[in-house]
Amino acid sequence: MPASLPLTPLPFARRSQCAPRSDTARALGARLLCWLLACWALLPGAVQAASLDGAALGLWWGVPFAGVLLSIAILPLLAPRLWHGHYGKITAAWALAFLLPFAVVHGWHAALANVVHALLAEYIPFVLLLTALFTVSGGIYLRGNLRGTPALNTAILALGTLLASLMGTTGASMLLIRPLLRANDDRKHRVHVVVFFIFLVSNIGGSLTPLGDPPLFLGFLKGVPFFWTMQHIWSETLFLVVALLVIFYLLDSWFYRTEGRSRFDPTPTDSESLRIEGGANFIWLTGIVALVLMSGIWKPGITFDIMGTEVGLQSLLRDLGFVGITLASLKLTARHIHESNQFNWEPMLEVAKLFAGIFLTIIPVIAMLQAGVHGPFAPVVRAVTGADGQPIPAMYFWATGVLSGFLDNAPTYLVFFNSAGGDAQTLTTTLAATLTGISAGAVFMGALSYIGNAPNLMVKAIAEHRGVPMPSFFGYVAWAVCILTPLFMLQTLLWYL
Repeated sequence: MPASLPLTPLPFARRSQCAPRSDTARALGARLLCWLLACWALLPGAVQAASLDGAALGLWWGVPFAGVLLSIAILPLLAPRLWHGHYGKITAAWALAFLLPFAVVHGWHAALANVVHALLAEYIPFVLLLTALFTVSGGIYLRGNLRGTPALNTAILALGTLLASLMGTTGASMLLIRPLLRANDDRKHRVHVVVFFIFLVSNIGGSLTPLGDPPLFLGFLKGVPFFWTMQHIWSETLFLVVALLVIFYLLDSWFYRTEGRSRFDPTPTDSESLRIEGGANFIWLTGIVALVLMSGIWKPGITFDIMGTEVGLQSLLRDLGFVGITLASLKLTARHIHESNQFNWEPMLEVAKLFAGIFLTIIPVIAMLQAGVHGPFAPVVRAVTGADGQPIPAMYFWATGVLSGFLDNAPTYLVFFNSAGGDAQTLTTTLAATLTGISAGAVFMGALSYIGNAPNLMVKAIAEHRGVPMPSFFGYVAWAVCILTPLFMLQTLLWYL
């Protein structure tokens, strides 16, 4: 069973907890800020971007990306001291293993241009959004005695799944993971609680609106109506959510009984009645959602060209808004709320460092995938089309899904969206089943690995910081394959064949 696989906590799980405004917290915050400023420091002004032709690349360019994934998966098990102390340096080494040969072959102008594009268009907005959500959610505390009973845990998962389509999977995950962990802090078996949280709240719950997950937001920008996914995927989402909640309740009830717990908590951690502290942060949370929506809808036509990467005014204002909300939340939230939440910057720093390497080493992989039938991934792209030239919805579902589980699901969605014709009017009507498969695969199968969707790794880091011995990379994949794959196969039979 996946739970029996080796479990290794992250380095910061052993460190003392501290308030965010302590010296240690300020130092960690400064490190995160320096990390982002270092990214901006790479931006000279005279270099022009060169497009990367994925059709001309060989598969060996994907070795550094595979190296990052294997390092995350294997080194915590084989060399835990090395990994815990130097995971940032190891990730940076893999990034250089791609960038230096790329600069030699294609020139340093092209290398820097692609780095700048990855930083400005993807990484920096990604980290700023995560930082804002991490900070704001860390300023909301549900005070009172929460007991992690199967009924309460299932209710929290159901609530988070619902909220994911309203505020995004990342927002819902950051809001609810701390209360869920606190409710189960005296439980012996907690790993399955976090794993199902990632399945439901961090992924599947975001399938109903463009606010839920980045791939659907890109589809919205391409012309897919706002409520189209809700109208066409609600039945598949309901099937998965109900099935997973039932499985979770049965599994959690079994663990609960084996722990020999009584109906009442003999040593409650907080005898006060339930109440929310830091409620003003809900305003900041609403502001984050509004900024994301604004950046996709408002098009003032003002752009800034930085080494060939166009940064729109709306994107710049959005990211500045994230920074402002982060600072305002830190300044205005009472210190005791952060202390109660055991707020600490280490999970955010870990995610920022690991995803820096992922976003850089994935550059050639995404380019090869975008080359379509002319690139190294041509067999995958051809497999989604039948002999009669018509798209095969089931193949689109699995091809988009499996690649989304281990690559960035947003560009993967766009690749198969364009492979199916790229016309939103046709895809939402005549080829609705195909677009349904693409959308469902990109969102649902983001749960297949820790890097399949943005909040997955963040939830893992927060859980480990709170003492939960989360599965290794492959251990989590084993959980996902054993539980999700049979449901995905049944879903294929019911909706795509």
